[in-house]
Amino acid sequence: MTAEVKVEEKQVETEVVVASQEETVKVVEKAVEDVKETVETDAVQEETKPEAMEKSDFFKEESNFLSDLDESGRKALSDLKSKLEEAIVGNTLFKKKKESPVKEEANKEAEEETKPEEKVEEEKKTEEKAEEEKKAETEAVVTEETPKEEAKAVTEDEKKIEDVVTEETLKEEVKAKPEDEFPKEEVKAEVEEEKKKVEEEEEENVDQDISLWGAPLLPSKGAEATDVILMKFLRARDFKVNEAFEMLKKTLLWRKKHNIDSILQEDFGEELNSAAAYMNGADREGHPVCYNVYGVFNNEELYQKTFGTEENREKFLRWRFQLMEKGIQKLDLKPGGVTSLLQIHDLKNSPGLTRKELRVAIKHAVEALQDNYPEFVSRNIFINVPFWFYALNALLSPFLTQRTRSKFVVARAAKVTETLLRYIPAEEIPAQYGGFKRDGDLEFSASTVCEAIVKPGSSETIEIPAPEVGDTLIWEVTVVGWEVNYKEEFVPGDEGSYTVIVQKGKKIGSNEGPIRNSFRNNELGKIVLTVDNVSGKKKRVLYRYVTKIGSSF
Repeated sequence: MTAEVKVEEKQVETEVVVASQEETVKVVEKAVEDVKETVETDAVQEETKPEAMEKSDFFKEESNFLSDLDESGRKALSDLKSKLEEAIVGNTLFKKKKESPVKEEANKEAEEETKPEEKVEEEKKTEEKAEEEKKAETEAVVTEETPKEEAKAVTEDEKKIEDVVTEETLKEEVKAKPEDEFPKEEVKAEVEEEKKKVEEEEEENVDQDISLWGAPLLPSKGAEATDVILMKFLRARDFKVNEAFEMLKKTLLWRKKHNIDSILQEDFGEELNSAAAYMNGADREGHPVCYNVYGVFNNEELYQKTFGTEENREKFLRWRFQLMEKGIQKLDLKPGGVTSLLQIHDLKNSPGLTRKELRVAIKHAVEALQDNYPEFVSRNIFINVPFWFYALNALLSPFLTQRTRSKFVVARAAKVTETLLRYIPAEEIPAQYGGFKRDGDLEFSASTVCEAIVKPGSSETIEIPAPEVGDTLIWEVTVVGWEVNYKEEFVPGDEGSYTVIVQKGKKIGSNEGPIRNSFRNNELGKIVLTVDNVSGKKKRVLYRYVTKIGSSF
C-alpha cells in the first residue's frame, strides 16, 4: 500500500507540469486523494494542519474614518479624488486623453513619409531581381545562339517591353477609373466612419452625476459615502493610487457591460433565492450575514439546471452578483457605518471537485467578486468543509490577493458552532448550525442568552425560577460540541412535594442541535437543568428562558 501511494505522489508531481485541462483535472483528483489521506492520518492525532487554518483570525477590518488614516493614506485618498474629479469633469474617465493637434499632424506626416520609403524599397528590390534575370538570359543567348538569333531575340525583347508597358498603362487606367467614377462611395464610407467615431465618443461620455452603490463619485459634491467607497478601492490595491483608479474604471465598465444597476429587478427562481443562499441576521459587529449553501447542488436536476450549459452558468453568476447587490443595500456606506458583509459558505454534501462545471463557475465568481466588489466582505467563513476543500483552496489561491486570503476562516463539521460563535451571537445563528435563531420565532424576542462553563468530569446546574403558580416556563439550551449527559426536572418549593422529571437523563451526541422545552407549573418551584460533562474537555453551555404569565399564554 505504501509503495502504491509513493508512486501516485510522483505521478501527481509530473502531471502538474502539464498545462492541458484534462490533465489538470487528473491532478486535482490525485490531489484530493492525497489530501484525504493526510486528513485521515491527522484526524487520529486531534491537532491537524487544517486546524491551523481554523485559527487564522489575523485579519482586522480597518476604520473608515478619514481621520484614522495615516499621512500617506490621506495623501493617497486626496490624489485619487483629484484624479477622479479631473477625469469626470474632463470627460476622460473611460477614454484616453486626446493628443495635441501639433502632435497628431506630426504623427500623420511621419506615417506618410514612411509609406513612400517602403514602396521605393520594394520597387528597388523588384528592379534588381529583374536585372539579374535579364543578365542571366543575355549570357545564355551569347553562348548558345547565332548573331541572327540574337537580333531576333532583341526584337522579341522589344516586343515584350512594349507589351509590359501596355499592360501597366491599362492597369493604371483601371486603378484610376474607380477613383474617377465612384468618388461618392468613398465619401459615404468616410462619413459612416466619422459617424461611428462620434457615436463611440458619445457612449464614453461621463455624466457628472455618475454614482456607484448609491454614492456620487464626483468628489466635489462632498458626499461622505464617496470617501468610504474610494478607500475600499485604495485598500484593495495597497493604497497605490494609479492601480486603484484603474480598478475603479474597470469596475464601472464591467457594471455597464453586464447591466448590474438593473440586476435587482431580475428573477432567478425560488430555488436559488431561498435554498442556495440567503441573508440572515448580523454578526457581533453588525455586519449582515449571508449564508451560501452548496449542498443543494448535490441534487442532479438542480445542478444541471444551474451549471449544465454556458447560458445557465452565466445565469448563476448574475444571480450571485444580485445577491451581493442585495447585501450592499443593507450596508451604511458612511464613516462609522457598517460597510461590509460576513459570508458563510456551507460545504456540507456539496458536489466535489470532479464536477468541472461547478469548479469553473466558482472560479469565475470568485474572480469577478474580488475585482468588482473591493472590501465588501469582512470575512469568509467556510464550514462543514470536506477533505477536497483544501485542494480547491490550493487551486484558487493563485487567483486571490493576500488580503482576500487573510479573510478566510475554515471549520470542519465538529467545529462549526464553536467557530460561528466567535463572530456571531448565539441568538443570531440559525438552529441548524447550533444557534437559537428560528424563522418566525418570537418566543425569546426580549430574552438574553446566558453562558456557563462546565469543567471536565464535573456537573453544572441551571435554575429557572417559577415564582407564580400557573405560569409557563420556556427555555432553550445548547452545549458547544455536546458529548454530555443532560436532564431536566421541576423541583417544587415545598419540601414535601415530589420532583417532576421533565426530560429523562440521556447522553447527547456532538451533532445535536439546541434543545427547547416548556413546563406549566401548578405550584411554586424551579426548573433545574443538569449538564454532566463526562468528556476530558471543558464545555460551554448557552441558554435562555422566558416566563409566560398564565393568562397571556
